[in-house]
Parts: sequence; C-alpha cells; structure tokens
Amino acid sequence: MVKIIKSAELELRPGGTVRFEGEAHGSGASFFHVRDIAGTGAARHVHPYPETWLVLAGRVRFTVGGQDSEAGPGDIVVAPAAVPHQFVSLGPAVLEMVCIHPSPRIVQEDLASGE
Repeated sequence: MVKIIKSAELELRPGGTVRFEGEAHGSGASFFHVRDIAGTGAARHVHPYPETWLVLAGRVRFTVGGQDSEAGPGDIVVAPAAVPHQFVSLGPAVLEMVCIHPSPRIVQEDLASGE
C-alpha cells in the first residue's frame, strides 16, 4: 500500500533543510532536502554508506576525501562510504539539493576540520 508523507509532517531544520528518515515510514532510504544560502552548508562528516547528491538549483562546492569539486543544477555527485566530506553553497542563487542516504536511518559522524 502506498504511503504519502505530507510536507507538514517532515522535520524542519535550520536553513529550511528537511530531514526524512525512512525507517519510520517503512522505507530503506533517507534524505535531506537542502536549501542553503551562499556561504552555508554541511561541515565535515562521514557516513558508513555512500552518499549521493542531486543538485536542483544553485552552485555548490563539495570536498570529498580532500578533493574539491563544483556542481550545479542537474548534476549528481557521489561520495564513497567512509570518506569524509562537506559542502558549501557558492551562491548567489539559493542552493537546493537532495542528499540521498541509502539507509533507513541517517548515520553520520561529525568530524573536526583536521580529521
């Protein structure tokens, strides 16, 4: 049977980012729907699974395993499992993207900048 989760049910986070964890809804996938202004993003962190990003609008710089890459609308970026990564919105347009976690729960370890 199909399950529809209304937007009002999703947890709103700072910056307008929505966090969806599939486990509570019978799904094996989770995601963040990000809306970040220039200069904001996600600090350095790591997951035990790969993370995939679908950039919908704006420009973003990813640092994955110490390598910088830029992406824009329509681009898909993949970081391998257990590789530290972070991103920042480059502006001037608002960054909108979906950060896909192939896990029923988001499992994330935040790292200091030098780890």
